Amino acid sequence: MIQKLKTQDFDNVYRLMEQSFPPDERRTYTEQKSLLSNPQYCIYILPDTAASNIKAFLAVWTFKDFVFIEHFAVNPLYRNSGIGSAMLKEAVQQIPYMVCLEVELPVQETAKRRIGFYERNGFFLNHYPYMQPPISDGRSPIPLLIMTNQNAISENRFQEIKNTLYKNVYHASDSM
Repeated sequence: MIQKLKTQDFDNVYRLMEQSFPPDERRTYTEQKSLLSNPQYCIYILPDTAASNIKAFLAVWTFKDFVFIEHFAVNPLYRNSGIGSAMLKEAVQQIPYMVCLEVELPVQETAKRRIGFYERNGFFLNHYPYMQPPISDGRSPIPLLIMTNQNAISENRFQEIKNTLYKNVYHASDSM
């Protein structure tokens, strides 16, 4: 059962974040930890109480009509056991409106498998050009695509989501 992150578990989450995401896809430790005071941002964990560790985490932003999953990672010790699907399903069932997330372009085999994972879990790939602004100073923008649950979205809806993410998550202009 997923639960909200307790501040004392943040270091475990950040270690998993460092293992799971390249530098251009994550903030510095201090920047990431400071987000915990933002009411729109929350991290959910699946704890492994027996090992004093976490099995997986999900970092989300909640907006007025959609939720954005910014980071989702399963501890390598627990991968390929169904934990990721179960955690994603539990989280999505608790959210009364659309969920979206970013994925890498389907060029590399890893990206194709990740997209397939989300599709098997009820997400749709939206083929509108999207550039994730730099997540932090000194980081690079990344070409990505947006996936949404419930259904594929129109280009107008995509633009609304993109504008919300640029403004609230990346603090960037819409010029990318």
